Amino acid sequence: MTHKILTATLALTLNSLAAAQGTNVRFTLDWAFEGPGSPYLLAADRGYFAKQGLNVTIDRGFGSGDAVTKIASGTYDMGLGDINAMMEFNSRNPAQRLVAVYMVYNAPPHSILVLKSSGIKTPKDLEGRTLAAPVGDASRRLFPAFAEANGIDASKVKWVSVDGGLREPMLARKQADGISGFTFTSLLSLGQLGVKADEVTVFPYAQSISGLYGNAIIVRADWAKKNPAVVKGMLVAINQGLKDAIRDPAAAIASLLKKNALINPALETERLKLALSGSVLTKDTRALGLGLVRPDRLKSSITVVQNAFDLPRGLTSTNVFDTSYLPPAADRKVK
Repeated sequence: MTHKILTATLALTLNSLAAAQGTNVRFTLDWAFEGPGSPYLLAADRGYFAKQGLNVTIDRGFGSGDAVTKIASGTYDMGLGDINAMMEFNSRNPAQRLVAVYMVYNAPPHSILVLKSSGIKTPKDLEGRTLAAPVGDASRRLFPAFAEANGIDASKVKWVSVDGGLREPMLARKQADGISGFTFTSLLSLGQLGVKADEVTVFPYAQSISGLYGNAIIVRADWAKKNPAVVKGMLVAINQGLKDAIRDPAAAIASLLKKNALINPALETERLKLALSGSVLTKDTRALGLGLVRPDRLKSSITVVQNAFDLPRGLTSTNVFDTSYLPPAADRKVK
């Protein structure tokens, strides 16, 4: 009898330990540990993932397009990646379909940046010039769509592949005519190098490409189907972390500082605020709540991507974005 009690007690103890440890989830950011990535670290710090029974590892990314590839390969279970790069991937790899489950950058921050001293005044002037960016940079990956929208012969634009840390320095030293990147990332990094904002011309993709979306929380469709509670729990935690960061950017940057002690808190606070005001808190977000997309706008975005990359017409709003994992509308509401 005593042996049975001890066995039962041991089993309960082991089960409790397993529950305490939670389900392991590997999550990748789109870029380095900078301001825009701080809401996810804040969610972890405040125990939002743990509350959902999740043990989440958050790693830095190396480009929004690169994140898509790494989630597809199984290196990561979920992550923050460019929905446009995801669409391209799905079209070319239908058997490995990914799905977006929560829109973060409702307004895309993709852009091309050049120095005014280069003489480049319009996007068409990029022909015959050299642009620098990491291979996995989402703005670089989406350049064909930008080129098509602006009548640019993309074959006349030369690309140089560089590490993310060298991109802005190359432009500042005039070793490249321009760079691709997210506006809030590159503009502030150039400022740190002594390049003033009024010395830079920014060509935002959203200005010439209608309906475009940016980064979303992405997951493999088959993995999400097998782990619906995990995906829903992740989104509950991420949604709360994002709302907290909107209300209190300083708290988010404090969490970031724990992860990366080398950051400039003032700079990353500014970067976070720019990301939130320019890409997260849009008219659509205020109307629909965080995380959701407009089907008509997504349909338009799909058409742009399919045309730009000459892709098969197999993408639809419902197989690109799955709303079934989202937290309730009341929990996603922002002012």
